[in-house]
Amino acid sequence: MLLLPGATYLPEDFISQGFVQAVRERDLDIDLMLVELPFEQIADLTALHALHCDLIQPLASQYSTIWLAGISIGGYIAMAYARRYSGQVHGLLLMAPYPGNRMTTGEIVSAGGLHAWQPAAIADDDLERGNWHWLKHAQDVEIYLAYGTEDRFANGIALMEQVIPATQVDKIAGDHTWPVWQQLWSNFLNQQQARWQTVQQLDRVAK
Repeated sequence: MLLLPGATYLPEDFISQGFVQAVRERDLDIDLMLVELPFEQIADLTALHALHCDLIQPLASQYSTIWLAGISIGGYIAMAYARRYSGQVHGLLLMAPYPGNRMTTGEIVSAGGLHAWQPAAIADDDLERGNWHWLKHAQDVEIYLAYGTEDRFANGIALMEQVIPATQVDKIAGDHTWPVWQQLWSNFLNQQQARWQTVQQLDRVAK
């Protein structure tokens, strides 16, 4: 699982904020990779190419299952990656994902919601609208959505719920801060623990 931080945050923050420790405490056989997302690489879209060529492609020969877990802009990049490189990752955990600006989300609201939204052709470099279009039709990846109900992006994020099963959505009280994300991460690990342990046991038997 590759952890993608939010804007202005560093990979080390996942350590100091207890994300790595939470996995260790549950004795989960999961390898975590903490990824740096320089803002300039997000702005010029080179983050997607770097993520694919430098990290995910090399990992594909070592792991049967690869997930992306992103916070805020990290969730935004996770969706953009899954859109551009279809079939390369098996799951996404989107924690308080940046939904795009209000012009984009307003366009979806005006259309009557994500199901009704029918955009014109979307340029490859239009990540905001591209993410929404991909999310509307995503079928080859498992998606979990988690956020605080007082998050500054909550109204936009709530639109995503229209296409994600309710069992894969976690909403808790709180805003766009680490304590909320810590609880969401803990909730996700607890939910997935039994499932992952079963998969790991089957992998060991197969080997």
